[in-house]
Amino acid sequence: MVAGERFCENCGADLPGSDVTGGDLPDQAQVAAQGPDDDLLAAPAPQVALREGVVVVPVDLAVRAATCTACGGAVAADGYCEQCGTPAPNPRDHWVDEPAPWVVAVCDRGVRHSRNEDAVAVAAAADTGSFAVLVVCDGVSSAPDSDQASLAAARAARDVLAGPPGDAGEDSAASMSLAGAAAHAAASAVARRVAGSGRGSPPSTTFVAAVLQGRDAFVGWVGDSRAYWVPDGATAEQLSVDDSWAAEAIALGVPREEAESGPKAHAITRWLGADAPDPDPRTLSRRLDGPGWLLLCSDGLWNYCSEPEALGELVADTREHAQAPRELAEALVQWAIDAGGADNISVALARVEA
Repeated sequence: MVAGERFCENCGADLPGSDVTGGDLPDQAQVAAQGPDDDLLAAPAPQVALREGVVVVPVDLAVRAATCTACGGAVAADGYCEQCGTPAPNPRDHWVDEPAPWVVAVCDRGVRHSRNEDAVAVAAAADTGSFAVLVVCDGVSSAPDSDQASLAAARAARDVLAGPPGDAGEDSAASMSLAGAAAHAAASAVARRVAGSGRGSPPSTTFVAAVLQGRDAFVGWVGDSRAYWVPDGATAEQLSVDDSWAAEAIALGVPREEAESGPKAHAITRWLGADAPDPDPRTLSRRLDGPGWLLLCSDGLWNYCSEPEALGELVADTREHAQAPRELAEALVQWAIDAGGADNISVALARVEA
């Protein structure tokens, strides 16, 4: 074990006393002095003023339960039960962000990974379908501290997208420009988190974000986290196109099943991070016809239902017993866990009514 490390070098488990606490993202000088782990997991206030009527629920990921879930004993400061020694659940392993009843995001560690490198951040107005922001980021597991990169990126992008409209108003061109600004804010947040950390390989993350304004959706992405439109009673549509080796192979005619099961299936060609080749997101605007779901997710979900039709069928089947947005998001995450949970799983949903 190396002093200051958060995770075991052999198995990746959390080290006692390594929880991160604090608030807003620091500037580069503060990061260099404090180290990149400080002040991230606690719930920060938005970095910018939000547009009128939009709600952000700061999710605090630093506070573990005070009572042991195994025996009911008290949990000590090091995160372990004083009676039976069971570690308290890590709030980063599973959390829910729900700013309004019609918008929700669920993020889960899955089964096979020792930590959760996904992150979500959402914002919404109270009225269903009026305005919402959805962001999903998937930290690249091959780089250290990518759990920090994804969380910082998701929060920074959400704050930009949930801000008041600029002088250009809310037309399509302005919204596409805003998606680019959000991606650059996310990339800057990643860079600030790791400045002065001395890491050899810089942390990095994928990025997908969507803004819903009435019936218009504006989507931007870098990497292979996806956005879908899932209309009620109709065929689902994948809005984003993966920045990945598999997507390029499919475009060249390789069957999807073959491309997405090969040794390079999860090799991404674009990402956010200090070594990113291009931080500018690809963007798309889409008029959403009829009622349905705007759904963003990491590959922890779509690994098991890559075809849009398959995802649409999964949502339709799941809605038979989980109709509310939060119930549906939790059920989709649990479905991915039951399917194997080979990766971290994130699902962000916004309900669009007729």
